[in-house]
Amino acid sequence: MRILLVASAFNSLTQRVLVELEERGHAVAVELVPGDGSGWEAVERHAPDLVLAPMLTTAIPKEVWSARTCLVVHPGPPGDRGPSSLDRAMQDCSGQWGVTVFQAEAEMDAGPVWASAPLSMPQQIGKSDLYRGEVADAAVEAVLLAVRRFASGAYTPRPQPQDGPGLRPYLGQDERRIDWERDSTRVVLRRLRAADSQPGVLDSFLGGEWYLHGGHHEDRLRGRPGEVLATRCGAICRATSDGAVWIPQLRPRRRPGGRRTFKLPAALALGDRLPDVPEVPVPLWLPAGRRTWTEIRYEESGPVGFVRFSFPGGAMGTDRCRRLLEAYRFACSRPTQVVVLGACRDFFSNGIDLNLIEAADDPAAESWANVRAMNDLVEAVLTTTDRLTVAALGGNAAAGGVMLALAADEVWCRAGAVLNPHYRLMGLYGSEYWTYSLPRRVGAEEADRLVRQALPVGAAAALRAGLVDRVLSVAPETFFREVARMAAGLAADPALQARIGEKKAVRERDEAVRPLWDHRAAELARMHRCFFRAGEPYHALRSAFVRKEGSSLTPGHLTESLPRRKTFEL
Repeated sequence: MRILLVASAFNSLTQRVLVELEERGHAVAVELVPGDGSGWEAVERHAPDLVLAPMLTTAIPKEVWSARTCLVVHPGPPGDRGPSSLDRAMQDCSGQWGVTVFQAEAEMDAGPVWASAPLSMPQQIGKSDLYRGEVADAAVEAVLLAVRRFASGAYTPRPQPQDGPGLRPYLGQDERRIDWERDSTRVVLRRLRAADSQPGVLDSFLGGEWYLHGGHHEDRLRGRPGEVLATRCGAICRATSDGAVWIPQLRPRRRPGGRRTFKLPAALALGDRLPDVPEVPVPLWLPAGRRTWTEIRYEESGPVGFVRFSFPGGAMGTDRCRRLLEAYRFACSRPTQVVVLGACRDFFSNGIDLNLIEAADDPAAESWANVRAMNDLVEAVLTTTDRLTVAALGGNAAAGGVMLALAADEVWCRAGAVLNPHYRLMGLYGSEYWTYSLPRRVGAEEADRLVRQALPVGAAAALRAGLVDRVLSVAPETFFREVARMAAGLAADPALQARIGEKKAVRERDEAVRPLWDHRAAELARMHRCFFRAGEPYHALRSAFVRKEGSSLTPGHLTESLPRRKTFEL
């Protein structure tokens, strides 16, 4: 079928639905529609068999839904309606939830149901993690069922149930507000996690107004409720009525007439307002029983070492790259035979930190420092020849984050992961040894296609192309347990030492053909022009992306004008 995806942004769910539909042989196009009601003429231009909205923040006009079947993905069970479905479910601690695909009609969210899928909601994660994990899995299940039913021509959608949650209003800041004097740690974390990506929790402290993004438990620090107690790797720790929480990011409230603000590490956002509090580090290898937040940690199970890292938005700034490199070097000093890199779930890495670069006094210089730090990390993985390395992708990866994964000997990813192995949408040539790692994985012709077309790649397609070695069809919550089991099996393989010896020999042969320093020098020469030469598009594209200003980036950027659409490819 010819299916047109209409969305407010080419976000993770839109990309996931795109690759899943294409995997099943459908011709899929994408159009972004702005919130001002324009852009809908694209539906007639594409003339699709079906219109599908994976993530839409505006109503579909009557002239569109009355002329063609339009299906909308809603992150709530049948009968749930309203713009803050997932936020309310998380803030209310709903254990079971769902996703519904209904037909667009005059009344918002009230059209007949084509399909739905249930999901369980883990209680210790943020909304954005849940959205990219369990919600996306359920959404894909429901979308594929709805598409099959529509294609059959024999299914009649069912009315929305009358005993569901019903229409619930937008969850505003008055209901999200934290009462630091009274609210327990459990309540504070629930409110923070229900707003961790957007919109954040608005709070006034230290003489400013900030949106708080993200929340994690702290097991030892205590103080006066609301007080900033400490910092750690850019995050701040604030006391609650019965404990404390870590808040990784803040976003200043936008001033009237001012530019849109964006998230930054909390300590950096506060700047001179930050009180004189201690930086409280924790060991890389945490003692058993500790329940505190850290971005990077090391664990070990027999001959397998695990370097676990999780950064907001998958962004790896200069300091994070350096700290992760130190952790990796520590892992390589241990008497293990296999090292696994990756988070327990959600993002693997999206490469350099565009927000930090945007906030820098000299964005070009910070971009340059960041990409060189990423290169140092990737090089360390590429040149590890005394053990096997595994990149475990529990979620999405993009740009330099994909190249970090490809530096490992094996790449294992969850079936729901989406990879974007390209840089072009940000106006960059690319680095992180992609000119070595990508062609050796997929061949020179396919590598050129991937970086030139700049389209997302689903897990199944990545496996066929050679980007990944194993795809794990497991839930987000069980991904890392399965990775640990597989890694133990890899370490116990009698052929392990032979594989390590062959790996070392291949690295030496490749180095003789073209040394890694030559790849690095050539890539960085192109990147230096992207960062420092006048007229390059990178700085304008980065600023628009970070501040969410101007047109959003979409797939199909096959010309320098960066069109807003992906057309049908039959």
